[in-house]
Amino acid sequence: MASSSHPLQTTEKENSLLEKVLKAFPSADLTEDDLIQNPQFCKLLAKLSSHVDSTGLTESLRKELEKAEEELQTETKRWMRPMIIHQLLEEMVQEYIVGKYRCTVTPDDDKFYGTLEQCLLAAKCDVQLHLTEGPSAVLGISSKHIQRILPSEQDVQDMEERLPKELEKHLKRKAFSILSYIQPESEKDSDGLKLEKFNHLPQLLKEERNRIEHLREANAEMAFRLTRQTHSYLNDLLEHMRLLQTLLLENRLKVQTKLDRKKLEYLEAKCQLGVQKIRVEMLAIQLDTYTASKIATHKKIREHLETELTATQKEKQAVENKLASYDMFGQEFKDLVEEYARLQVEIEAKKLAVDTLTKPEVK
Repeated sequence: MASSSHPLQTTEKENSLLEKVLKAFPSADLTEDDLIQNPQFCKLLAKLSSHVDSTGLTESLRKELEKAEEELQTETKRWMRPMIIHQLLEEMVQEYIVGKYRCTVTPDDDKFYGTLEQCLLAAKCDVQLHLTEGPSAVLGISSKHIQRILPSEQDVQDMEERLPKELEKHLKRKAFSILSYIQPESEKDSDGLKLEKFNHLPQLLKEERNRIEHLREANAEMAFRLTRQTHSYLNDLLEHMRLLQTLLLENRLKVQTKLDRKKLEYLEAKCQLGVQKIRVEMLAIQLDTYTASKIATHKKIREHLETELTATQKEKQAVENKLASYDMFGQEFKDLVEEYARLQVEIEAKKLAVDTLTKPEVK
């Protein structure tokens, strides 16, 4: 019964085809009802899914895209490497500036970080003002002006000799901080063990990311199945609700008919009881109003009236029969009767006028 009332019911084979198409194109804004209402389009997508991936790319285009992405990633790393190093050096300077107010620093450290800060500032000015190609049209300065604010060559040389070690220490602290954030239990380990764990950290993060992506895909698959199952359950629920509503209506009509019949019987009995009460009241009023002799007299009068009524009805019937027999004479007889009736009325009127005129004389 549910299949006959719901036009979008599908077979098991069609369900597998729909599931295949929806899985093959997850990014497309398609619903199961769209595919059911357009079966030819669904078949086209099913055939197309064997030639393209979920993003709509063919195998050759996907390989070209992967190659281009690898090249882009390589160039991005090459471009970002000096930017990252520059950012790390700025972090070192900022940490030193903040830390020197909390603890005493040596003159060598102060000289090293001061030289590093000046070199970074000069490099930043050189990049921002584009002074490598010629003098600035706005400020009228050149790279020679930037060179003047640089420390001495000896200070720069000393800074460059010490910089790799300091940068390594900074990177090690940063690496240990990241490791402690990801693996808090590694804080009590030695530096060597921490470095060993940090070297394996990219692989662990990659595995974790793959696991998360796998779980995301599994969740998407479960969400898809849950959506289809929910859709099916809702259709079944709606059909069952319609069936239940029909059954309730039929049962209600049957029960209502029985109730109406019983109510009618009750009202009839109540009316009969009311009629009997009225008759009792009428008899009581008659007993209170009339005596036995009056009732007997009324009965005689009633019998006399009924007798006269019967005689009058018989006389009326005889007259009607005579009138019916006169109908055979036609329209002339009817005109004669009407003229006779009119004359009778005039005679009665004149008699009444004569009586009215003669009454004063009698007095």
